[in-house]
Amino acid sequence: MTAIDEMLRRNKPAAMYHPSGLGPSPLKHLAVVMCMDCRVDAHVAFRLNPGEIHLMRNAGGIISDDVIRSLAISQHALGTREVMIVHHTDCGLAKLQEDEFREQLAKFAGYRPTWSVQAFKDPHDSVRESMRRVQDSPFLHHTDKVRGFIFDVETGLLEEVTEEEAEATDGQESGAAAS
Repeated sequence: MTAIDEMLRRNKPAAMYHPSGLGPSPLKHLAVVMCMDCRVDAHVAFRLNPGEIHLMRNAGGIISDDVIRSLAISQHALGTREVMIVHHTDCGLAKLQEDEFREQLAKFAGYRPTWSVQAFKDPHDSVRESMRRVQDSPFLHHTDKVRGFIFDVETGLLEEVTEEEAEATDGQESGAAAS
């Protein structure tokens, strides 16, 4: 049996409990963007019920053009007003070397991908960059309630990432350079 066949087999009994009557607008007016890592189960981590949020996942939880597209639809057409960005510890994207991976794909496909991998070293910096991309997007009108977090894959706990941390770190580095 293939993994897809297994998913089809599991779907039949699960469908018996599928809620009906929900609309496409999330009840919490919240869009959550997070990494696709299989260790991060959003439904368990946030005790989600069907219909509460829009959940968008990709490699790294990166705010790409396609995520901006989805957030614009989520906000303008379906009423979300807040954005939660969730990256995590021990992320595979943090272990990739952008240029080496793109070269590997070029050898495999015969040409380099047109998209950026957006690998990163520090998930805190990546969350801050993702928050800035949402806040700076001209396509989104609810950019005042954007918050970022790091999910610890060992404990299941969230750590909030703030822009102030980056400013404080920048200030310490420039102060150290002046000394």
